[in-house]
Amino acid sequence: MTKKILISTGGTGGHVIPAITIYNHLKNNHETLISTDIRGLAYLDKNYNTVIINTPKMTNFFLLPFSFIKILFLTIKSFFLLKKNNISILISTGGYMSLPLCLAAKILGIKIYLIEPNMVIGRANKFFLNFSEKLICYSKNLINLPTGINQKLTTIKPLIRKEYYETNTTYFKNDNSFTIVIIGGSQGAKIFDELLNQSFASISKKISIKIIHQTSEKNINFLRNFYFQNNIESKVFSFDYNLYEILKQGDLCITRAGASSLAELSLLNIPFIAIPLPSSKDNHQYENAKYYKEQDCCWIIDQKNFDDQKFAKFLIELTNKSQDYITKKNNLHKLNYQNTWNNVNQKILKIINEN
Repeated sequence: MTKKILISTGGTGGHVIPAITIYNHLKNNHETLISTDIRGLAYLDKNYNTVIINTPKMTNFFLLPFSFIKILFLTIKSFFLLKKNNISILISTGGYMSLPLCLAAKILGIKIYLIEPNMVIGRANKFFLNFSEKLICYSKNLINLPTGINQKLTTIKPLIRKEYYETNTTYFKNDNSFTIVIIGGSQGAKIFDELLNQSFASISKKISIKIIHQTSEKNINFLRNFYFQNNIESKVFSFDYNLYEILKQGDLCITRAGASSLAELSLLNIPFIAIPLPSSKDNHQYENAKYYKEQDCCWIIDQKNFDDQKFAKFLIELTNKSQDYITKKNNLHKLNYQNTWNNVNQKILKIINEN
């Protein structure tokens, strides 16, 4: 039976990418809409049936009264949106953006499904947990999970865009250089843009490396000039929707520890060094990386104790494809055994259809 489903998302790629992915899993079987805020539109194109619910952040104490008024207004707007479209299921990927729609869905008695991509349950998901039908996550060992809700937990493989499954992960090189991909995010970060490159300059004098570096628009020229001056072959860019085509060129990736990024690297079988964002809420980036570390699939470096000389020495070991590097690559392959788009698709449809 066809159902009418609204997926609530917005903000950063950490929320929007899982929403896009689950939309594509459901669209052929159910009538599906995506609700997002203005920021989330950057990840969506005209192929998605989209509505705007632009929920404000409630971070400024002095603006709280105005934020509450706007959320009340958006909850009323969400109420009529859900009613007009005859929505029977609301799926939320978490974040403050979901607040008005989840409140309206609760009032209307619409089933709420929560998606938690991180290893620490988010505050919005935790708040609506008692009102939800299911909490869909990647592991049953979520941190900060309230007691007595195990019956609501259901696990799936990480929500990864279909293009990652379809791309040919074999990449043929023209030489023997070791390619390092740096994914610091389109906003950039000091450790990725000012500290790591000193290590690259040091090791480039001893071995042949290539650097593919994602950064913010404002740092592109600085990094291009740095790599040029140090005779390091490089590609520096800010945003590329077809990131999978870039990632598969890497022998190694250095990255933050967003859930989607780590899952994508894992599926592409690319060993990675995670440098979790120290300020991530509830330290969720560290916990995301720890999930892979405990399965001997990655390395974790603490940004606060970063030492460029030790890091350079460590990189030289990896560029020689040490036994540790080979072990990580093999374990990533084992981790994704039978992880196919169709298998994930069948699991998601089963969850939606059985309730």
